[in-house]
Amino acid sequence: MSAGEVRVLIVEDDPVAADAHALYVGRVPGFTAVGIAHSLAEATRHLERTRVDLLLLDLALPDGHGLRFARGLRAAGHPVDVIAVTSARDLAVVRESVSLGVVQYVLKPFAFPTLRERLLRYAEFRQTAGEAAGQDDVDRAMAALRAPRPAQLPKGLSAPTLDRVAALLRAATEGLTAAGAAEAAGISRITARRYLEHLVDTGRADRTPRYGQVGRPELHYRWLAAPQASNV
Repeated sequence: MSAGEVRVLIVEDDPVAADAHALYVGRVPGFTAVGIAHSLAEATRHLERTRVDLLLLDLALPDGHGLRFARGLRAAGHPVDVIAVTSARDLAVVRESVSLGVVQYVLKPFAFPTLRERLLRYAEFRQTAGEAAGQDDVDRAMAALRAPRPAQLPKGLSAPTLDRVAALLRAATEGLTAAGAAEAAGISRITARRYLEHLVDTGRADRTPRYGQVGRPELHYRWLAAPQASNV
């Protein structure tokens, strides 16, 4: 590990998600996962015995809320930075995160490129140093943490329909076929398959062929509860 690498502690109670996050961190140049904590108590012990620059912090943990933990760190003067990695979509929670100095807020589930982009922006922000010559320098430093504009959907796909298909797939414990998604969403089978394939391409779903007695196998789609590794 080089002296300039960012040392990251994963704080996540789901073992599968924690391992995936650690794998992702290790694939980003300049970042090293130095440990995994499945609770706030474990995270505290890690912080007491090793240097950590950045927490990937889940907010819903078995022994407390991640933001209360972050508040305690700030009150104690601990310099560690925090990226919230959570399913919490309440904008009041987002505002509280900002007030506590959380540098990024990443919604689960996500694919590797999403976390990679946030980590690289954080690394750019860390490299800002010295005294600003003027407002432009301050603006550039702050802009390093801003997320880019949301990626455009492929031509022919709409965000409301994508959200509807994603919600149906998330709620289907046994998964869905394109035909099943089409019927539930009120769209054509071909259209449903395009949305399902987009969810697969972005790491939010997977697909497996299911073979019947005759004919071609039917693709079965399943929502991914934890982020999956990506080759991107």
